[in-house]
Amino acid sequence: MTTRLPLLLAAVLSLGCKDKDPRPVDSGDKPEDVGHGTIAADISGPMGTPVPYATPEQKAAFERGMTVSLHRFSYEEGLGPAFNVSFCASCHEKPVPGGSAGLYRNFFLTGIVDEYGSFFPAESAGDAGGVVRFYHRPGFGEPVHPELDERTNVIAQRNPIPFFGAGLLAEVEDAEILSRSDPDDADGDGISGRPNYDRGFVGRFGMKSQTVSIEAFIRGPLMNHLGITTDPLSDAQKADLPVDSSSTDGLDGATGSLFHGVLPFGQAAASDGPTTDEDGVPDPEMSTDELFDLVSMAMLMAAPEVRLDLTASEEAGRQHFDALGCADCHTPRIKSPRGLIPVYSDLLLHDMGPDLADGLIQGEAGGEEYRTQPLWGIAATGPYLHDGRATTIDEAIRMHGGEATQARARYTQLDRTAQTQVGQFLLTLGGVDQATGGLLLPDQAIPEVGEYGGPVHELTTAELADFTRGRAVFDFEFGLSDGVGAPRYNGDSCRACHFEPVIGGSGPRGVSVIRHGILDASGNYTDPAIGSILHRINAIPGTLNAPEEDASVFELRSTPSLLGMGLVDTIEDAVIEANADPDDADGDGISGRVNYLVDGRIGRFGWKGQVPSLDEFARDAVSAEMGLTMPAEAGLTFGRTQDSDSVPDPEISLTFLDDLRLFMVLLGPPPRQTGGDTAAISRGEVVFAEIGCASCHIPSLDGPDGPVPLYSDLLLHSILEAGTPGIEEAGADIEEFRTPPLWGLATSGPYLHDGSASTIDEAIDAHASEGLASVEAYNALAGSDAAALLEFLHSL
Repeated sequence: MTTRLPLLLAAVLSLGCKDKDPRPVDSGDKPEDVGHGTIAADISGPMGTPVPYATPEQKAAFERGMTVSLHRFSYEEGLGPAFNVSFCASCHEKPVPGGSAGLYRNFFLTGIVDEYGSFFPAESAGDAGGVVRFYHRPGFGEPVHPELDERTNVIAQRNPIPFFGAGLLAEVEDAEILSRSDPDDADGDGISGRPNYDRGFVGRFGMKSQTVSIEAFIRGPLMNHLGITTDPLSDAQKADLPVDSSSTDGLDGATGSLFHGVLPFGQAAASDGPTTDEDGVPDPEMSTDELFDLVSMAMLMAAPEVRLDLTASEEAGRQHFDALGCADCHTPRIKSPRGLIPVYSDLLLHDMGPDLADGLIQGEAGGEEYRTQPLWGIAATGPYLHDGRATTIDEAIRMHGGEATQARARYTQLDRTAQTQVGQFLLTLGGVDQATGGLLLPDQAIPEVGEYGGPVHELTTAELADFTRGRAVFDFEFGLSDGVGAPRYNGDSCRACHFEPVIGGSGPRGVSVIRHGILDASGNYTDPAIGSILHRINAIPGTLNAPEEDASVFELRSTPSLLGMGLVDTIEDAVIEANADPDDADGDGISGRVNYLVDGRIGRFGWKGQVPSLDEFARDAVSAEMGLTMPAEAGLTFGRTQDSDSVPDPEISLTFLDDLRLFMVLLGPPPRQTGGDTAAISRGEVVFAEIGCASCHIPSLDGPDGPVPLYSDLLLHSILEAGTPGIEEAGADIEEFRTPPLWGLATSGPYLHDGSASTIDEAIDAHASEGLASVEAYNALAGSDAAALLEFLHSL
């Protein structure tokens, strides 16, 4: 297991060598050949920073926009009712906010080709322009897994694309893009790039250049992926944006735009009112001031830093790049009002052949056509191609077809030295200094003991090396060629689900796992043949994970925090058994019971206490959530040792598993919050015990090195109302869940097994059955005692 960076010599060629010449426009109809020459001043910077030319006011808007992009929307703020993610930067995070994302953030686009050959988007929990919504808010009359139109016959995946340099692209004149158009291949070079149009304007954003408006590029996903409604910016706001957008009035995406902001398959936008939904939250759910800041941030993203001082090997790679024909589409320089910008794209549509076809019609773009992907910043923005199917740049080049067939053939005929030189050149196009195997930045510091994400104790030199290596393993994003997916999967890394508030923590609503099962008329439960996990993503292009046909119940599972997991693993079975009272012998209404697995081991991890040890947890998560196979280990039964994909089994090594486990063993528990009202916290702790919360959420359990203050008995309790539909698992009934530890409570929301509670107060009120007496006692508290209890819980 190494970082992805050394592989970038292959990864570099990622977005492909589609092809047309480096000829930015000077004047007139014909572009001037300027090769890989000079670059406009003050346009580049580290990824995720504002352009150097930004004014102080614009920089302030950039920072406000960044705050908006990182805000986790709650149900009460308008998230949903149908959604995929809960914050903007979830899909634009790599290597920093504003960028791309790993495979786990892929989303699906669907359409219907009718009997007359006409194409239109399929609905998913309403009109989303073809975007499939993975989740539906519980309690709104729909299953938590939205259903697709049964006529859907076109399915495609999209990997998010970065915003770096987006404002510079918005400034490029239509004529500059059109100057390279050759739709009929008049020059006979096999390259027939052509423009896409967005209601009269030349498109430049999106995988198919399907939109020209950055506002639309943002408003559409806000609605389609978050269910967040917005009003279009006013004319005055459009004119005041960093790139004056008043000339594109009407391209605001008010109906919600398709795929990252394009209006639904070229349909016109309604600009005379807010986008609305039916979640009970007043529309618009994001203010136009917040939208202005978000659009401004996107427009002010600096272009990646392209290096001009090449080594002899890099210069040789540049010459190969041109000779292969890569520059025929990946135009090194195009003209903008600020000068020449190193986009390495002509922003035109090119036919990439049937193997990469997605069947989606977007404006003028056909099912095999895609915009030439910009190559600036390529080192840090993989995986590659429109759906992330290429793990490395080398793979992406080899997957090119259609108009890029000849360029691909020339590349494959090069010797390995020359191919490596091409990769070295591409690395000069930006991103190397910020590229890692996941989201950890190069040389990112280890938090101190007692801080979130820090180790459980002061580390020796050897332990520090183990922790550092294990954290990188936990963060590492696997690609399809690494074996991720079997073929279904939810994450491409461990961090994909565990990153709140730090790597190893919990996860927001946008990474919840969907479980499904079959309940018959008598209430008997059975698992679907494919298992109870309904994975979000599929490694096979053109397919979507459908639930079992007879599935009648769907349940969300929120990501639990792993902080302090190593300490929980040390608690002896006898300590857990000592608190069990399955028959409520003491008559207190609390009947916690041990979840004995079929082999006699005690379950202690997972919402149903279905996993017995940290060793098994690692095997289970890597296999069940990531679809990776592993070697067998004596005494361990979880995890798959083989699957049916083309990657040789096992797909990960025991060394990988050992590194992963060492990280979790050494990962410290969440620290107590500081700065609160100490008197209220002390009173709240007393109230916590008085109303019975501590009967299940036992403040600490004895470990070999002292008390483990997890606030859980690790037992199963019935906390749902009788008859609530749900999932049985590993001996736990539908209504039963393991008592979740409360340490880290203030930073581990949303709450409950399905993430349905946004606040601790809501979570308390949702308890039933064994928790009902405590809920009634809580609701009867005097105001000061109720406030003190919440103050105490937030301190955890």
